[in-house]
Amino acid sequence: MMAESKIALLELLRNAGIDQPEFMRVGLQAFLQDLIEAEVAAQIGAGRHERTDERTTYRNGRRPRDWNTRLGTVRLQIPKLRKGVYFPRFLEPRRRSEQALASVIQEAYVLGVSTRKVDELVQTMGMTGISKSEVSRIAKQLDERAEAFRQRQLDGEYPYIWLDAKYLKVREGDRVVSMALVVATGVRSTGEREILGCDIGLSEDAPFWTEFLRSLKRRGLKGVKLAISDAHEGLRQAIETVLVGASWQRCRVHFMRNLLSQVPKQAQAVTAALIRTIFVQPTKQDALRQLAQVAESLRPRFPKVAEMLLTSSEDVLAYMSFPSEHWRQIHSTNPLERLNREIGRRADVVAIFPNRPSVLRLVGAVLMEQNDEWAAATRRYFSQESMAKLYADRASEAANNPALSAVN
Repeated sequence: MMAESKIALLELLRNAGIDQPEFMRVGLQAFLQDLIEAEVAAQIGAGRHERTDERTTYRNGRRPRDWNTRLGTVRLQIPKLRKGVYFPRFLEPRRRSEQALASVIQEAYVLGVSTRKVDELVQTMGMTGISKSEVSRIAKQLDERAEAFRQRQLDGEYPYIWLDAKYLKVREGDRVVSMALVVATGVRSTGEREILGCDIGLSEDAPFWTEFLRSLKRRGLKGVKLAISDAHEGLRQAIETVLVGASWQRCRVHFMRNLLSQVPKQAQAVTAALIRTIFVQPTKQDALRQLAQVAESLRPRFPKVAEMLLTSSEDVLAYMSFPSEHWRQIHSTNPLERLNREIGRRADVVAIFPNRPSVLRLVGAVLMEQNDEWAAATRRYFSQESMAKLYADRASEAANNPALSAVN
């Protein structure tokens, strides 16, 4: 075997030159094969065709083993023994180099690289490529970590939570259906932002949202003072059922879109500017007075818009009952929608997910990545001073309202 390796090296040197990558790969392969022969000779007490009193068994053929390295894929021949087992020490199962390759594939998967493209990525690293089934197998190693993240215990209080859904195409049996991926984020009482959970279901109906919120509470969600979402009826019912005592903020951005859909296009800019005067008021009382005036001015031309403003006033201005330092972030679901766009960017490459677990695998990994970034941020989402003000304001409100104090 040593002679064969040397012949191959000499031939390659003559044809390619010592500075060529292929020469380095074959050289490494020859060295490792010689090392294997030395190890197995020491284990059985004799070299090839050698007669010694120390021999304990005989070789019994070889089995191929590919080892992916930075120089490329090295094909080795591992001797088999009649008695016992030999395995090279430098090829320990799940050795770091193989773990690194698995990590690269997993990261490519999370970044939205399709399984077909991963094979090309592996080849650019100097390796012989990898099958789609192998990519999927390695990607499934993310399942355990993603599930542990989704089911982790939530400790402390989360006064603010954002809830939203995004639709993805998933294969269910013999059909491709649009499924609702729901995501919840929150802010701790100390001001840090955190991913709370995610799940996927056939639709955004009330039972699905209710079970999702209950699962958050079973994991420790508590202290919710304001839930921010769009006006989906099923979600609203779930918030009222599960998050008893919490206020509901109707997403201001979605509300404006709904209002302007009732206005002719040529009048939308003027109407939007008039409605925005409501939201620049310094207090909730001022905003409510301005809303009433705006509704009256719009009633002659757009009675439906005026009615929508009046009936939704408390829901769309709920955020004004909280510290003004928080208004910009809590008046809409925009912070969560940015996260949803990132999920969409990764999911668009996949296009159609093969099943529900594959959705939770990819999305779970994206959410873990985002949660780590938030945890490593040098600044809190909300300052400790403003959070202290939140609790001071709510304590004062509870003192003046015994019913609210009893609920909390």
